[in-house]
Amino acid sequence: MRRFYLLFLIFNFTAAIQLPLLAQSTEAVAALRTEVTTSSAVRAYALQIAAGDLLDISVFDTPELSGKLRVDERGHVSLPIAGDFAVASLTAPEASRAIESKLLGSNILKDPHVSVTILEYATQGVTVLGEVKNPGVYPLLGSHNLLDLVSAAGGVTANAGKAVTITHRGAHERPVILNMDGKAGSDTAFNLDVRPGDTIMVSHAGIVYVLGDVGKPGGFLLENNGRLTALQAIALAQGTNRTASLNKAKLLRKTDDGREEESIPLEKILANKAPDPALGDGDVLYVPSSAAKNTLRAVEAILPAVAGAAIYRVP
Repeated sequence: MRRFYLLFLIFNFTAAIQLPLLAQSTEAVAALRTEVTTSSAVRAYALQIAAGDLLDISVFDTPELSGKLRVDERGHVSLPIAGDFAVASLTAPEASRAIESKLLGSNILKDPHVSVTILEYATQGVTVLGEVKNPGVYPLLGSHNLLDLVSAAGGVTANAGKAVTITHRGAHERPVILNMDGKAGSDTAFNLDVRPGDTIMVSHAGIVYVLGDVGKPGGFLLENNGRLTALQAIALAQGTNRTASLNKAKLLRKTDDGREEESIPLEKILANKAPDPALGDGDVLYVPSSAAKNTLRAVEAILPAVAGAAIYRVP
């Protein structure tokens, strides 16, 4: 009996300790769930009626005033008996109330009850362009973020830059430009303000080519349309080989008047006796070998080599 009493006391003492801990754990889980829900919420914009949309207008107990109507290019629908009515830029609930007011104000019905449903959306998509695999127009029905829409377009290409431009409908002069850095913990692309009718443009990363007698010839992406100097480009190409002719390096640059060629004195630049020129998108830095008998002939072979050059993303 005494042993049973001791076990009873131990059980009650353990339960008394666990109950507060369990309550605290439940509260913590609930708080965490609320925090995750709040932080990951994406604003859902009310879809507005636009030209080309197909509406189902239902007037309660009055089938002769109901029907499926297409919004014309002016943003109007032709209501039975009531005539033309502007519905563009209205949401479905707003259109319902506006039609009720018109029917009431025109003395067509004393107590109208109207329901408007958008059956087909003609202009509620988001246009995704630029460096994506499948550019086009994608519907935005419900809450979706930038990454959802880029994924729907097949994702970005290998030449995509980090800069993405979002242009809202009716605000072309105020585009939103952001940097999709892809770093862990970054939620910029999840909380971005994406609306129906927006245009998303994924930028093209500039490419600088370093070819010839270097450690790793190829093309190097310029993130965010940045710039590299000649020495930085050589460093990305793992430097020049021992057989390289530093004073015979060439820079090929495409201009509006055609492709220009200029000499780059790498040996003087390394000795800080000449300025280090900046390279831009499409520039080709060619370092010939000292064993080449005809440098001009080697330069003529640069352009075909550009097409087959490997592309590397700058870390």
